[in-house]
Amino acid sequence: MLKNISPLLSPELIYLLAQMGHGDEIVFGDANFPAESMNKLVVRADGHGIPELLTAVLALLPLDQYSQRPAGLMEKVPGDPAETPVWERYREMIEGQEAEFGGFEMIE
Repeated sequence: MLKNISPLLSPELIYLLAQMGHGDEIVFGDANFPAESMNKLVVRADGHGIPELLTAVLALLPLDQYSQRPAGLMEKVPGDPAETPVWERYREMIEGQEAEFGGFEMIE
């Protein structure tokens, strides 16, 4: 029996994390992210927030130490007035787990 694993992590997600290695990527997308059209492997976590999932995953899986920017954020469309205060929360969460976090890569 495994202990101290967040109940937010499904067996399917834990299995996926266990298979990951250097260079592999995982996307935490909101309900509007077109996951099924971008990849054949999609693990849903309906009803759970990304910050909570990120905390649970970071407790089990370190960021890739060989990547200069091992975490990315979707870049806002130029001119989009949307506020992104959660980005700072993500940074704080990652820095709490990863001593050598070099910041986010912005992804178009």
